[in-house]
Amino acid sequence: MSTVTTGGAAVPDAPAPVPAAPGGPSGPGTWRVTWQGVRTVATLELRQRVRSTRWKIALLVWFLVVGAITALAWAAMASVSSGTGIEQEPLGPAIFGLVVFFVLFLGLVVAPTLSATAINGDRSAGTLAILQVTLLSPAEIVLGKLLASWTAALAFLVVSVPFLVAGLAAGGTPVLSVVVCLVVLALLLAGVCAIGLGFSALTARSAGSAVLTYLAVAGLTVLSLLVFGLTIPAVSNQPQEVRVWTVPSTYDWEDGRVPECVWETQTQYVSHTERTWWLLAINPFVVVADAAPAAERDDASIGLDLLGGIRLGVRALRAGPAPEQDRCWTGQESGESYVSPVAERDIDDSAVWPWGLAANLLLGAAGVALAVRRLRIPQRTLARGTRVA
Repeated sequence: MSTVTTGGAAVPDAPAPVPAAPGGPSGPGTWRVTWQGVRTVATLELRQRVRSTRWKIALLVWFLVVGAITALAWAAMASVSSGTGIEQEPLGPAIFGLVVFFVLFLGLVVAPTLSATAINGDRSAGTLAILQVTLLSPAEIVLGKLLASWTAALAFLVVSVPFLVAGLAAGGTPVLSVVVCLVVLALLLAGVCAIGLGFSALTARSAGSAVLTYLAVAGLTVLSLLVFGLTIPAVSNQPQEVRVWTVPSTYDWEDGRVPECVWETQTQYVSHTERTWWLLAINPFVVVADAAPAAERDDASIGLDLLGGIRLGVRALRAGPAPEQDRCWTGQESGESYVSPVAERDIDDSAVWPWGLAANLLLGAAGVALAVRRLRIPQRTLARGTRVA
């Protein structure tokens, strides 16, 4: 700081302005979030969708397609039931499971289209910069767009509710299943929308973000199953001694009595799926199936319960191979009741779906964080060809 002389008196100069740090914030805080800001962005997004005629056509097509699949599932299950003589078995679990999986499949197809172009599409149209120069923070812009895309996805889910309820009319499905499945489906769609939003902020082209989002969805649904199947040889290459209960060599197979089982130690290749079960847990279809309450049925009945079968299968895979195997039962009918010599295992039968749902939501949270970071201003670097305003 220097001084100048005015009228014989020394007056200090005004201090020089301190330049702002490069890349520092020049507006509202990056992570500042207010409900008014989030609602404003969401309202703008939803008004654009509601004014579009294609939006109404998409909902109508969704309703017709889900309705047609429900009718076909009902007819197919009724035909199978009458053909196998198990008319007493309720058709509800089978119909409900098929409809839930089909709704989830369509949701995973539609949800990426609702968010994968939300940011780079506005940037290409020159409207994103208008939001960025307002008092809206990057977090409010991202969360507002996420709320709008999630609300649009929920509209498709609401249209499917009558067909989910149709499974209740066939019997055997708890009322709680509809509520639980709707909540889990809504959370999974929120995760997919958040993932698409992250890719939309990461890439400059709408086509690129849509492809990346679909690849992420394919990784969770299809690739997880493929990797689990391909890793089975890797977790089954170690021989292990297993106690096997079998029929004595002196047993008379013409005798209808239950044999006295004997055991022997055998060396077998067993699959240690307790090491790779998490590959199935992250699958959205497994998450929904495991979260659904068990169907109401008689233990002696026979029927198709798609959700229940997946639930039991995944939890058994998490438990891993049994140390004992029962190969003693001859399958012959006799007046004696057969009691397995293998002691019932005390396995972990707790739910798997919280782990898978948490993994999907964490991926969505990472997409939101990435989008907020990419919308932070001033931005030091931009991709080549990126339009600012």
